[in-house]
Amino acid sequence: MSEEEYKVIFSKNLRYYLELAKKTQSELCEYMNVSSATVSDWCNGKKMPRMDKIQAICNWLRIEKSDLLEDKGNKNSSYYLYDEAKELAEFLYANPEHKVLFDATRKVKKDDILFVKEMIDRMSNKN
Repeated sequence: MSEEEYKVIFSKNLRYYLELAKKTQSELCEYMNVSSATVSDWCNGKKMPRMDKIQAICNWLRIEKSDLLEDKGNKNSSYYLYDEAKELAEFLYANPEHKVLFDATRKVKKDDILFVKEMIDRMSNKN
């Protein structure tokens, strides 16, 4: 298995177990004493933490390392509760003026995100 495949599996499993434990990326940042960008990279499959950090995450979530490192098939749910919000979330993440909405995209419907995005766009044009 390639390094990229391991990153994808780790990120999918990490998002799943965070959701299962009702914990946020922000709480993980605080616990691990790392930046939000670091945790975002882990959750988006861009990077993987070192093994000592993986063990610390497992201790915090009360899971085994294999829960984060092994492909568990289709049992893990998507990070997004609403599939139609995924594409919009990617747009929000890529555009700094809308990043404030990125973390909210997991829990809200696409129409709600678009409404808030439109408000931000209108407000930012009122220089």
